[in-house]
Amino acid sequence: MEGQQQLTQKQNFIQVIKFAIISISAGLVEMAVFALLNDVIHLGSYWVCYLPALICSVLWNFTINRRYTFKSANNIKIAMLKVFLFYCVFTPLSTWWGDALEGAGWHEWLVLAFTMIINFVTEFLYCRFFVYRNQMNNNDVAKRDEEKAKMKVAKAAEDSTENQK
Repeated sequence: MEGQQQLTQKQNFIQVIKFAIISISAGLVEMAVFALLNDVIHLGSYWVCYLPALICSVLWNFTINRRYTFKSANNIKIAMLKVFLFYCVFTPLSTWWGDALEGAGWHEWLVLAFTMIINFVTEFLYCRFFVYRNQMNNNDVAKRDEEKAKMKVAKAAEDSTENQK
């Protein structure tokens, strides 16, 4: 298939909702690691606590979104490489602005929240339109969902036929 994989409006909406829910769970992972390093261990400056928290969050988010949001069976190494490239840009930038904002007097938790919102939006767009552009809905989860949908349509048709009798 050339170009971007087309989804229905409903599929796009469901994909955004799933990505949001999974990203919230990844955000909780990130906040837990950040809290441990920042508030419990008192590891040091913002970026020293932020980087390990971000890495844990990215691994969580990638694994679950690949399987359930994008339902992709594409080469995991290539998908991971593409996400890694995103973070090669995002991580230095977010670490820089996070450290700068904290230095300007912003509370580290406000900086983290701001950064997580930017991460959510940019990563969804990057994954949807680059990482999984033509590799969505082709794993075992997608195939099971497709079978369920076909069975539901067949059942509705059968029920409709019985009601007409």
